[in-house]
Amino acid sequence: KDSDADDAVEQLFLVVVAIDFGTTSSGYAYSFTKEPECIHVMRRWEGGDPGVSNQKTPTTILLTPERKFHSFGYAARDFYHDLDPTESKHWLYFEKFKMKLHTTGNLTMETDLTAANGKKVKALEIFAYALQFFMEQALKELSDQGGSDFEKTEVRWVITVPAIWKQPAKQFMRQAAYKAGMASPENPEQLIIALEPEAASIYCRKLRLHQMIDLSSRAPVNGYSPSDTIGTGFTQAKEHVRHKRQSRTFMVENVIGEIWSELEEGRDRYIVVDSGGGTVDMTVHQIRLPEGHLKELYKATGGPYGSLGVDYEFEKLLCKIFGEDFIEQFKIKRPAAWVDLMIAFESRKRAAAPDRTNPLNITLPFSFIDYYKKFRGHSVEHALRKSNVDFVKWSSQGMLRMSPDAMNALFKPTIDQIVQHLSEVFDKPEVTNVKFLFLVGGFAESPLLQQAVQSAFGSRCRVIIPQDVGLTILKGAVLFGLDPAVIKVRRSPLTYGVGVLNRFVEGKHPPEKLLVKDGTRWCTDVFDKFISADQSVALGETVTRSYTPAKPSQLVIVINIYSSEQDNVSFITESGVKKCGTLRLDLTGTDTSVPNRREIKTLMQFGDTEIKAMAIDVATSKSVKVGIDFLNY
Repeated sequence: KDSDADDAVEQLFLVVVAIDFGTTSSGYAYSFTKEPECIHVMRRWEGGDPGVSNQKTPTTILLTPERKFHSFGYAARDFYHDLDPTESKHWLYFEKFKMKLHTTGNLTMETDLTAANGKKVKALEIFAYALQFFMEQALKELSDQGGSDFEKTEVRWVITVPAIWKQPAKQFMRQAAYKAGMASPENPEQLIIALEPEAASIYCRKLRLHQMIDLSSRAPVNGYSPSDTIGTGFTQAKEHVRHKRQSRTFMVENVIGEIWSELEEGRDRYIVVDSGGGTVDMTVHQIRLPEGHLKELYKATGGPYGSLGVDYEFEKLLCKIFGEDFIEQFKIKRPAAWVDLMIAFESRKRAAAPDRTNPLNITLPFSFIDYYKKFRGHSVEHALRKSNVDFVKWSSQGMLRMSPDAMNALFKPTIDQIVQHLSEVFDKPEVTNVKFLFLVGGFAESPLLQQAVQSAFGSRCRVIIPQDVGLTILKGAVLFGLDPAVIKVRRSPLTYGVGVLNRFVEGKHPPEKLLVKDGTRWCTDVFDKFISADQSVALGETVTRSYTPAKPSQLVIVINIYSSEQDNVSFITESGVKKCGTLRLDLTGTDTSVPNRREIKTLMQFGDTEIKAMAIDVATSKSVKVGIDFLNY
């Protein structure tokens, strides 16, 4: 296809499928380009958990002992669980593995993940298997619906990632998707990497009043304070959603929701806080009327403050009561029972609320009780009596009884971090005039988090929660795939530039950078900045620089691209500067009558979630393109 055909390509996708690949749970949704106002959320999954009504499936994956893909989601968990312990130790079971991409500093294509049995597998393989699974599920559903086989080339895929992920992790997702066969380096535009809070933001701006819960508007009713009604408002909303669950199709009206009429154009902002299983990230947007385009005002921030932190605190509590040595052994020796215990905790975790008075019971698997007795020589009950954890008791039915205070204490460290981080964002000069705070993502369902955010920021802005909050990102990602140009202005997360030689200037350049070549004095390693971190960039904005080769006769010109989290970078040798791309322009075989000053134009295109670079030899208009690569340098 020549470049003129590009415009026609857009129309070839019949459907947009978005995959929300979450830390704890995942799902997909889709919309046909012919009827963009209908968003269909994936079919119900078999094997849902008690106390967790959910359109998404757990992000768990099971490989056979031969390392072949076996199953995903509930199916993987249940199958693994039903294996005999002698067998299960040979199977490779992974859960909550997405966080590894956030926490690994030097991510490469070779990074490993560790299965429950301690064996290692390449992360790229696991991610590719997971994406391939969703791709096949979605294509199957589309084919069943249309009555004929659906080709994957007719689909534009959207995968969501946290906005605070560094570039290598975003690129890693793309590579995994190529491996899964969703798109290819030849057709990169078939796959869009969307940022989670951005997707949520796109969906939020279409919200109608009946589709959200405004925490601030709950005036005391009959002497009850708003916090008492948080739970009930949610129950009503959930009922409302449950009636509509049969349809799985959400209508998105082609308008900006009524709530936005209160925003002053160009002045008022809103924050979207996406709180999921692994990370919490937030973005500050401004809406540009009349077309409702979005403008990012402050670079995405956040951290690993997802609901996993609560699970981690629960694990610490168990270690405190039963001993770390036992818990470590139990996880290795009885991995399936450990999974069971965490499932039991999950449904109780969802029952935690600020106004709860009765205790929460967590069933201990029989093998936990049994193995503890073997390991320690005394009973679980004895351990609880002996430990000085006074909020947790043993109930005669074989359960851990946690007082509401004990449960709330497990949430506290994570919620405190979220509130603390939000306070810091609110204090930034760019973040004045915030009218609304949208709380989205799975963790936003927690009444404890809702109350904490409402009491900390309710006086500054209206705290709003979309109904079916766990699906907000999924729906927004579909909308983004239908119209990627909706976000017009972003903030660059990094400073980008290229390494060049400059004429050496005495007194300005450090002497150790002096290089003398053919009688000319050069300063080496100069970082020529294209764009600074947190600089505002419009969609598709291009920065161009012209360079001259040091020797006119040079036939291969190599331009290295560097990035840094710092703003003011002078040399590529400074700490924190990373090479992230190479443009190699080969001019052999071109006309030899070269002008004595050859001009090489270098362009970088920003504003998209991914960055592209290009070099052109002006005399021959020979050009080379490259995507910025953070994984292979």
